[in-house]
Amino acid sequence: MGFIRALFAEKKSTQEIKLTRFIIQSFGYRPKNLALFIKALSHKSITGNNEVEESNERLEFLGDAILDAVIAEYLYEKYPGNDEGYLTTLKSKIVNRKNLSEIGEKMGIRHYLNYSTARSINLSSIEGNAFEALMGALYLDGGYKQVKESVRNCVLRKFVDINKLLEEEVDFKSRLIIWCQKKHLALEFFLVNETKQQGINKYDIEVRINQATYGAGTGGNKKEAEQNAAKETFNLIGEVD
Repeated sequence: MGFIRALFAEKKSTQEIKLTRFIIQSFGYRPKNLALFIKALSHKSITGNNEVEESNERLEFLGDAILDAVIAEYLYEKYPGNDEGYLTTLKSKIVNRKNLSEIGEKMGIRHYLNYSTARSINLSSIEGNAFEALMGALYLDGGYKQVKESVRNCVLRKFVDINKLLEEEVDFKSRLIIWCQKKHLALEFFLVNETKQQGINKYDIEVRINQATYGAGTGGNKKEAEQNAAKETFNLIGEVD
C-alpha cells in the first residue's frame, strides 16, 4: 500500500503526522489543509483509484508559475548589479527540470509519493514535478508570502547551492548574449549559408557584434552552428582560454 493510500487506512493519524513533519522540515511550514499536500504528492499513474480524485498536475501547473515568480524576485533583489540576461540565465538554472528533480531527491519526496508501482516510472522526474505541485499546495494553503519565505529560508538554503550553479558552464551562445548585454553591444547570429547534400543539412553562421563580423561556425543545425560561432568568437576576443 502506498504512503498516501495509507492515510486512508486505520493508522491514518500516524501517517498524517509523518507527512506533516516532512512538510515542516522541508518548508518550515505547518499545513492547515493537509489534503492539498496529499494531492500534490499524487502522481497521475494512480488517477482513477477510489482513494484519489485527481492527480497533482493542476497543482504542478500552479506551482511552476509561483516558483518562477518567487525565484525571479529573489534574484532581482540579490543581484542588483546584474542585467536581465544574467538573471534570466541564473533563474533557468534554478528552476530547470534537472535541478528541480535534484531538489526533490534531496528532500526525499519519493518516500511520500503516491504512484503506481505497476508502471515503469522515472522517480527522479516525478519528484521534480511533485516539488512544483507542493509549491502550488503551499501557495493555496499559506499564500504567496509563505511560499517566498519557504523558498528563501528553507529550499534555497538547504537544497540549492547557488554558488555551484554560478560556476557551472553556461552554453557559449548564452554566455555571448550575456556578455554583449553587459557591454551594451548589438549581437546578431547571421545565417551565411544553408545547404543540403545527400539529405544532410549544413548551416554556416557568423557572429556580428555592432555589425562587425567575429567568429564563424558550421553545424548540422542552426543551434549547433550558433554554438560553434559563439565559441570561436570568445576565443577571438580572449574571454575564454
